[in-house]
Amino acid sequence: MDSLIQINHPAPDFELPDLMGDPHRLTGVQGRMLVLNFWSSECPWAQRGDEILAELKLAWGDRVELWSIASNANETDEQLALAAAAREPGLVLRDAEHVVADLYGAVTTPHFFVIDEKGVLRYRGAPDDTSFRQREPTVHYLKDAVEALLNGLEPDPAETAGYGCTIVRHAL
Repeated sequence: MDSLIQINHPAPDFELPDLMGDPHRLTGVQGRMLVLNFWSSECPWAQRGDEILAELKLAWGDRVELWSIASNANETDEQLALAAAAREPGLVLRDAEHVVADLYGAVTTPHFFVIDEKGVLRYRGAPDDTSFRQREPTVHYLKDAVEALLNGLEPDPAETAGYGCTIVRHAL
């Protein structure tokens, strides 16, 4: 899926409800760095992403906000709520029609997008270089990108291929 947005360009605004139905708008967090995590209650790679984020959130503190976006058409609100309670992935937003996933070109869960405090997309991709064949990471893309930005540097690389479970765009 092609993204409609490019690295170092403004991230398009959107509004999605959380699991309680309360709306959240991207422009509401300008002034803080935001990590968007396209997320799944079922995908083991998304669960691994949650474990990575749990450690990173401790280091980043309140300098970085985390939104997990549930875009799988086949996942129920109940499934999402149960997984969110167990895994604590940050704020979970429901993108039931995968409008935001399509807008951002998200393909997998997890698929990360780092938006700086000015609302500019600065990183898109995987959390690290782990894959089916390479089970232990050697490069931590997401961590390195966020820490570079927190230190006034450019992420390198600014884009990697997402890796995980494919976002389900049609109910099964």
